[in-house]
Amino acid sequence: MVIFPLINLCPTLQREALHKKVHPMTPSQALALSRCSWAICPQNLGRAARQDRPIRRSLALCSFRPLTRRRCCGRRGSWGCRGPGRLGWRWTLVAMEWGSESGAVRRHRIGGEHRDGPAPALQPEREAAAQESLADACGGGGARTRKRSAKGSGGASRGAETGLSEGRAALGLALYLLALRALVQLSLQQLMLHRAAGHSGEFNARQARDYLEHITSIGPRTTGSVENEILTVRYLLEQIKLIEVQSNSLHKISVDVQRPTGSFSIDFLGGFTSYYDNITNVVVKLEPRDGAQHAVLANCHFDSVANSPGASDDAVSCSVMLEVLRVLSKSSEALHHAIIFLFNGAEENVLQASHGFITQHPWASLIRAFINLEAAGVGGKELVFQTGPENPWLVQAYVSSAKHPFASVVAQEVFQSGIIPSDTDFRIYRDFGNIPGIDLAFIENGYIYHTKYDTADRILTDSIQRAGDNILAVLKYLATSDMLASSSEYQHGNMVFFDVLGLFVIAYPSRVGSIINYMVVMAVVLYLGRKLLHPKHKTATYTKDFFCGLGITLISWFTSLVTVLIIAVFISLIGQSLSWYNHFYVSVCLYGTAAVAKIIFIHSLAKKFYFVNASDQYLGDVFFDVSLLVHCGFLTALTYRGLCSAFISAVWVALPLLTKLCMHKDLKQYGAGGKFITFYLLGMFIPYLYALYLIWAVFEMFTPILGRSGSEIPPDVVLASILAGCTMILSSYFINFIYLAKSTKRTMLTLTLVCTVTFLLVCSGTFFPYSSNPSSPKPKRVFLQHVTRTFHGLDGHVVKRDSGIWINGFDYTGMSHITPHIPEINDSTRAHCEENAPLCGFPWYLPVHFLIRKNWYLPAPEVSPRDPAHFRLVSKEQTPWDSIKLTFEATGPSHMSFYVRTHKGSTLSQWSLGNGTPVTSKGGDYFVFYSHGLQASAWQFWIEVQVLEEQPEGMVTVAIAAHYFSGEDKRSSQLDALKEKFPDWTFPSAWVCTYNLFVF
Repeated sequence: MVIFPLINLCPTLQREALHKKVHPMTPSQALALSRCSWAICPQNLGRAARQDRPIRRSLALCSFRPLTRRRCCGRRGSWGCRGPGRLGWRWTLVAMEWGSESGAVRRHRIGGEHRDGPAPALQPEREAAAQESLADACGGGGARTRKRSAKGSGGASRGAETGLSEGRAALGLALYLLALRALVQLSLQQLMLHRAAGHSGEFNARQARDYLEHITSIGPRTTGSVENEILTVRYLLEQIKLIEVQSNSLHKISVDVQRPTGSFSIDFLGGFTSYYDNITNVVVKLEPRDGAQHAVLANCHFDSVANSPGASDDAVSCSVMLEVLRVLSKSSEALHHAIIFLFNGAEENVLQASHGFITQHPWASLIRAFINLEAAGVGGKELVFQTGPENPWLVQAYVSSAKHPFASVVAQEVFQSGIIPSDTDFRIYRDFGNIPGIDLAFIENGYIYHTKYDTADRILTDSIQRAGDNILAVLKYLATSDMLASSSEYQHGNMVFFDVLGLFVIAYPSRVGSIINYMVVMAVVLYLGRKLLHPKHKTATYTKDFFCGLGITLISWFTSLVTVLIIAVFISLIGQSLSWYNHFYVSVCLYGTAAVAKIIFIHSLAKKFYFVNASDQYLGDVFFDVSLLVHCGFLTALTYRGLCSAFISAVWVALPLLTKLCMHKDLKQYGAGGKFITFYLLGMFIPYLYALYLIWAVFEMFTPILGRSGSEIPPDVVLASILAGCTMILSSYFINFIYLAKSTKRTMLTLTLVCTVTFLLVCSGTFFPYSSNPSSPKPKRVFLQHVTRTFHGLDGHVVKRDSGIWINGFDYTGMSHITPHIPEINDSTRAHCEENAPLCGFPWYLPVHFLIRKNWYLPAPEVSPRDPAHFRLVSKEQTPWDSIKLTFEATGPSHMSFYVRTHKGSTLSQWSLGNGTPVTSKGGDYFVFYSHGLQASAWQFWIEVQVLEEQPEGMVTVAIAAHYFSGEDKRSSQLDALKEKFPDWTFPSAWVCTYNLFVF
């Protein structure tokens, strides 16, 4: 066995070594040395040679310390010793079998070394081979090799050990992510993959736009208003009649106007009960001339929230359905099954009209599947964000037929988790009709959702065209499919589905996904197990560094999250929350840079103080494996919980692992050069591209929601947490670049500078949250209710009466930005909770009291609606089971809220609402939402109170609030005057209401 150096040695020591003055090693010593790559002190080696000591004892004297550059043995510029016993020259020893070379080759090599003095640097090929042999001997790439001087290296070893340029690496990664982001943006802006040729059998977006403009020109369409119940219904019936006249004789069109009455309970917004009376549904059935036994349902709603034209939510969907009905009715292709088009008139009243249809209409029994068209934004692409439950054949139908697919099982699982405070008719058809379906919604530009800015001109014609093309294709596919009639046979199992940049959809059964996921997990286990538990080599050093690296990575992520949360909490406390609402890049510059800087900082400290003598390439390899393990952990957890979203983790494990395996030899031979970086980034292209695609969807949906999520949830904390999570994901496979780079000082300095400057600008109030820009408004939402409150005692007499304008801001900033414009709205006019009244004694339209605890109450004259609400106790009787039955009767406007609070010693056992079992809202009170259409009769209902212990203050307190959303009663002069004072970057939604409280 021969030992030879890989760098130029001091001539004196080299000659001593080559003349074999070193004591011959025993086989065990040679074997121990062959497994290591050590930096050996020349002084100790020379001393061992001169004193004829075994080299093993000399090696034990070397302490591993950083090198210093100084003169040694009279040779300027060498890497020298810092003193006896200190680490000096980096001398990498490689053990090669003597028998692997011929005797002539050995004599030629050793003879040359005798003649020439200093041993020449190895040729790149031989050095690379030697380095690879050493790496293999030390555990297959896991060897903790010591850093070497670039000056002493040659060829490939120089490339392998010379760190990446910090500037080039940082710039390259930044440009890479920006390029991927640009590609994502391009795919999202490309609404149409291919344009229709304009044939008679195809969807016509211009005709649909004409329907849309007519509907929105009617104005806001609240349930019970003339605009909704008469004008819109009349227009829909006129257009349906024209379509029927032009239809093909192959088809039969039937029309029905339904006016259902009913009640149900729902766990939305903490739980409440809904009651509706004489609301409106316009139902159209398109079927073969001979009739059909099965049907598919298409659903939209033509009503809107108060004070909004409701173009995107949901007039555009009804316009699309009208045009789809027109195209299908004129088609010469016969349908196998019926298509029922439901234009429901009370979705904004918390899904009442769909419940009335699916539980009471005779055509409901024909329905085997449905498509629900909704909106959470204005325009853009319509996203499939819910399917099922189960029934994978529906997903396959969408995949096979949709011309411009845009679907994600991730959106489905996020929406159904309850994180987003919203719900659609999908829930009603699923829970009360037991029917599977597909839920679609526009999600872009949610800033103006449910505001006065939701107008027809903001919806692009291409958005209408792509939605129409998709709905038409899917409905036609289902109406001619054999699976619709026997859908129950295909109902089992869930589907993993996702689109690829809107080009096509990949879908497969979740059980297949689980198999794929566990196969990926096994591949990682084999890959890491070979390195951590290799039986032939000592891998203790790699194992230790691997788990230390895992700990460092988790610490860096945790401290990154803590850092951004500290910043977010501070920003919230000083009143500068939502500074990014109108300038999203501010959040990236503030929280994103802080998160990245903290991660780099923690790893730079580890590189400098812990991994002192490990090579850059070795550390890059370790931290790649750490990231692989983390993503594999997520993959295992998500798959174990049965979440279809686990496919993302599978992509983030399988493709990086494949990239690593393909590039492992090149990295060892040529180092982290340009070729390595290029192919590494190419291997990460798909995971990072899809991650950015999903991240866009997350921020597109959640950023506007944070502007209407109430006064109790700090939006900066939520957004900072999301950004920190995204940073952790995106940085995971780039952490190894921190160790491959020569330095990270300039990068950290730049990120810190950007974060600091942004922080100071935010603290100074430079970035205003809201905007009235006509092209891209981002208004602040405010509710104004001019209310007269009347509180009655147990004896029926009035104990308190007041009147004022009750003000609610729907975001965390409250009225801090409004007060400079309207000084009377300040802390002195904060509303005080009536502790003995349900829901604090205020006329909540929906049970969102737990989300909005900051409100204001400005004194104002009493209101006198022309159609005042009346509430009375009809009867009070004792039941045979010793409970008290109270029967009430109420009349009033189209929208009323009924509240109940039981006193100590009493419980609400049952009532005539919902399924008979009272449902409490958050806080313990009971909330009933009531609405009616035109010409509704008096609302009569009863509650049953079980009295366990009589109390002098009575057994129950009830209250009823009447909301006037339409007509002359909606307005008051004081309300109009206050509304005019609000700045143009706000959207104040105002109406009149009354509140009456009674004790029994």
